[in-house]
Amino acid sequence: MSKIEFMQGNTACAEGALAAGCNFFGGYPITPSTEIAEHMARRLPKKDGVFIQMEDEIASIAAVIGASWTGARAMTATSGPGFSLMMENIGYAVMTETPCVIVNIQRGGPSTGQPTMGAQGDMLQCRFGSHGDYSTIALCPSSAQEMYDLTVKAFNLADRFRLPVFVMSDEVIAHTRERITIPDHVEIVPRRPLEKGTLPFHGGDDGVPGFPEFGRGHGVHVTGLTHDERGYPEATDPHIHETLVRRLVSKVESARHDIADYEVVNPDAETVFVTYGPPTRTVKQVMHDHPDDNVGHLHLRIVWPFPERLLKIFTNAKTFIVPEMNMGQIVREVERHTCLPVIRVPKLGGELHTPDELHKLLEARP
Repeated sequence: MSKIEFMQGNTACAEGALAAGCNFFGGYPITPSTEIAEHMARRLPKKDGVFIQMEDEIASIAAVIGASWTGARAMTATSGPGFSLMMENIGYAVMTETPCVIVNIQRGGPSTGQPTMGAQGDMLQCRFGSHGDYSTIALCPSSAQEMYDLTVKAFNLADRFRLPVFVMSDEVIAHTRERITIPDHVEIVPRRPLEKGTLPFHGGDDGVPGFPEFGRGHGVHVTGLTHDERGYPEATDPHIHETLVRRLVSKVESARHDIADYEVVNPDAETVFVTYGPPTRTVKQVMHDHPDDNVGHLHLRIVWPFPERLLKIFTNAKTFIVPEMNMGQIVREVERHTCLPVIRVPKLGGELHTPDELHKLLEARP
């Protein structure tokens, strides 16, 4: 039977990882993500897992990648400065098609910024932060419950598509304590093993190779260089490079509508909020307090790949409103995929939009 718990978002994230079968955590403490590492340090050894605190974030993501290749369900958790340090190895994980989960509890930046305040300023970084062309999957919780549920989902997506998957939360959700339901079991989607006689980097019908786990009888060459389907470096062949990179991108982009996770409220509305993460809470409060405002809401639980076709659900829409705790990052995707007016509602400083702020926007409608 499921059970009811009262816990903060960071703890819910760690519990979701454990439920999903995470058995390796490599990290380095950084506010406001440290409670995830602390909880994993207490719980993983009791479940025959491995917790290791590395010397920095570069080493942390390297350890996670190595653990994944031994068959571990591996994760790390960090915040802005540490996330930046991980970018080169994140690119390596993309190129080597290494499944892992990276939790970024966002805080105000740039640089050291606001360690104890919330933000959503890393949303473009998680999509484009490493060099080269690739695609990513990024989940954005708006509650402690979603911290649990989406962490589980992140592990399944990482193994299904063989890539690093991001849980892009922030200080607000990470330190919000609220009631959550913990199910007695969760769905676990294992990575597909490499079949005998199949090349280790041959994508197959869905573009995702089987996984040749170290120590399971496969001889595999793993490199961040451009490589052929055997895994051998072929860094000067234009055709091999293009074929490889197009597959790395296509395996995600071709499934973007299947990956999408969202909630639609009042699809017939003329004014529609588009949110992810903490502003979702404010919009839900506004809609609860003012049910006669005839407002729609598109709540994105997965932001990357961006599910652009969802905007077309709102057939009567005349205006989209996008509140974000940054200067406007995901709003650019909304603007790219609609010819309707889009109102940006950026907010900096670490505080969440208030219901009054958003309701004043509605009152100002013509």
